[in-house]
Amino acid sequence: MPINSELSVLILEDVASEAGLIEDAIRNANIQFVSSRVDRKDSFLKELQSFSPDIILAEYSLREFDAMTALSLLKEQGLSTPFIVVSGSISEETAVECMKAGASDYLFKGKLLRLGSAINGALEKQISRHEKERVEEALRRLEKAVESMNLGVTITDTENRIIYTNQADAVMHGYQRQELLGQDARIFAPHAFWEPARFKDPKKLRTWRRDTINMRKDGSAFPVQLISEVISNGSGHPIGVVTTCEDITDRKRAEEALRQSEERYAAAAEGANDGLWDWDLDSDEFYFSVRWKAMLGWKENEIGNDPQEWFGKVHSEDLSGLKAAIDSHVKGETPHFESEYRIQHRDGNYLWILSRGLAIRNQTGRAYRMAGSQTDITERKRVEAELEHQALYDALTKLPNRALFNDRMAQAFRRIKKRGDYSFAVLFLDLDRFKLINDSLGHIVGDQLLVKIAERLVTCLRPGDTVARVGGDEFTVLLDDVTDVGEAIRVADRVLKEIALPYRLGRHEVFTTGSIGIAISSSEYKNADDLLRDADTAMYRAKAQGKDRYQVFDAAMHTRAVFLLQLETDLRKAIDRNEFRVFYQPTISLKTGKLSGFEALMRWQHPNRGLIMPEEFIPLAEETGLIIPIGRWILREACNQMRRWARQFPAYRGLTISVNLSGVQIREPDLYVQIDQILKETRLDPGTLTLEITESVVMEDAQAATRSLVQLKSLGVRLHIDDFGTGYSSLSYLHRLPVDTLKIDKSFVSRIGMDQENVEIVGTIATLAHNLGMEVIAEGVETAIQLSQIKALNCESAQGFYFSKPMDSKAAKTLITTGFHW
Repeated sequence: MPINSELSVLILEDVASEAGLIEDAIRNANIQFVSSRVDRKDSFLKELQSFSPDIILAEYSLREFDAMTALSLLKEQGLSTPFIVVSGSISEETAVECMKAGASDYLFKGKLLRLGSAINGALEKQISRHEKERVEEALRRLEKAVESMNLGVTITDTENRIIYTNQADAVMHGYQRQELLGQDARIFAPHAFWEPARFKDPKKLRTWRRDTINMRKDGSAFPVQLISEVISNGSGHPIGVVTTCEDITDRKRAEEALRQSEERYAAAAEGANDGLWDWDLDSDEFYFSVRWKAMLGWKENEIGNDPQEWFGKVHSEDLSGLKAAIDSHVKGETPHFESEYRIQHRDGNYLWILSRGLAIRNQTGRAYRMAGSQTDITERKRVEAELEHQALYDALTKLPNRALFNDRMAQAFRRIKKRGDYSFAVLFLDLDRFKLINDSLGHIVGDQLLVKIAERLVTCLRPGDTVARVGGDEFTVLLDDVTDVGEAIRVADRVLKEIALPYRLGRHEVFTTGSIGIAISSSEYKNADDLLRDADTAMYRAKAQGKDRYQVFDAAMHTRAVFLLQLETDLRKAIDRNEFRVFYQPTISLKTGKLSGFEALMRWQHPNRGLIMPEEFIPLAEETGLIIPIGRWILREACNQMRRWARQFPAYRGLTISVNLSGVQIREPDLYVQIDQILKETRLDPGTLTLEITESVVMEDAQAATRSLVQLKSLGVRLHIDDFGTGYSSLSYLHRLPVDTLKIDKSFVSRIGMDQENVEIVGTIATLAHNLGMEVIAEGVETAIQLSQIKALNCESAQGFYFSKPMDSKAAKTLITTGFHW
């Protein structure tokens, strides 16, 4: 945040009076702030989310907490909030440890007069670091734009360190590019030609040019022309300097030759670079060289000697600046004349020109003649404009990028402060199924789709609105000056309808939809990040409710988002803390009435919330990728348990164990290797392991799923299609799958006895499975009527509460021991 705006200060202090002294010190430093005090870990974590501090001031040691733990928690949360240790007594060694752990500074409570400067220093470092990261990212994207230039290009940060140089600049100075990165820019210049004032503080300048002497790696010197321009962020703060470097050895030689000729050319040579001009100030007549005329598309005899031949062609917006620069030099106010302006070519287009010159003066100092040159800098201006454009616009879609969108958001927040009746809305759009399209049809088609969607989004907006691409398939919309939420909803509805229309991309017809979250500005929002966060939260709620829809953010969503964030944090620790449990659901053979196997089901024994069912945390695990280690854990645990039962009950040779695989696991390229390794580790007979995949996962990408299942089948394991009947399988794929069994979804089984339709569905599925050489398991059997029907329909096996609820391993062992028989 800007240092001159209101700070949010989080104080870690268990003595209220001590916290009061710290607050007094901040006020005495003339810093506007709001503060919150915490003294425990739980309240600290809570305030990080709800209070969103700009800076943290911490006592090193509290009764229930300490600064080192707080720093560690910050890292776990992925935060880089400035952190200052303010302690009554702390050794230098301890202070150094805090700094290594991420603290920005440390301060003794007896020296609180320095607190204001310490806070400002920490915030300035934070801003500097963020700006440096931003410009480096921009440079990586723009590097290709300057690689083809003949001019050398070097970019330095505000400390004058080289953060980018193109190949032309490195070769010009005899270096490899890697040798220059991180070096002080003075590596190019002999000490005598160094200009410390201009390089030291680029904040005082915007653009400056000079002819100077640079030095190569081998120590040889050569003349160059340098043109530097300050790069600023959206707030106008300087973040670096871009400098073009031209080897002007040939030009300098020409200048020296001209200097030795007649006075006209000697005067012109002082500023010569391309076309030459010579102005007799007394007679007001001009001489233009052949090259000067040719640059503008004219032949030698087509341009006269009148000043209007020059000034009449200059762009009207630039003419006053050009004349002011000439007048200033003629009056002796500047050492030389220099100006950039647009001038009209004969074909009607405008060129960018750099014109430079010197006045010839008599003994009294009066200028009676002025001569100089003009250089075509149109290409340089084009590259500069492209550099600026690509720093703020997405290269693929040409839409504003995240940086420009954030700037527009900041403008909207400033407008709220000026106009009490002003309001705006943010829409966060995420495409549905884009990854599937990208993976199946290729990235080229995916990129083409993004471009088409961007074009359609623009047509849905009003003048003054902004749409930006902020991620791979994520777009944001800023709706300016909305009257109510209904206006935002109408735009969201228009967007959803537009992007749902088919796309013709080459030989492919592609369909996609989107999920949109809507957040409306209010006095409760203090910054753009919070508003964008809430729109993002609403978008995920829309996606969870079935996609192709919008959702307006409310406070309950924020509470839910915070809850899920905490749940994710706990989930990441659950494996190491051994909090997962495996329960076993018996499978009964309907031919023998005996126990034929178990399905391994996961439960989470949360230390605070108790036993959590899988439907509460498995979707989050899949979304975050944690399902991969969790899936490996339950597979290993189930295989180990099955191996123990096999040794304890050798008579039950047909007993099997089933483990579910998620869609995320199926897409893992090394899934085969993982399962093979676990089978070898546990020494389990592969024939006793069954892997279950839901029908919907298979049909999400049937070709890829088939390849994966064929691999897994080669291990010797059994394969089941779970929840069959809900995924709209294609028979063309079903018969190709190396599957042993279909498990009929419990939604069909549970309605047996209520209507005949479900009996017919179950019968059809059973017949289909048997015709394909597969067995059938009916899930969710809870009544005798249901059991009677599925037996009549020739289902081989069944699961459900009618037989037994899921049980722990001890109860399952007892079930095996007693020789359970239905």
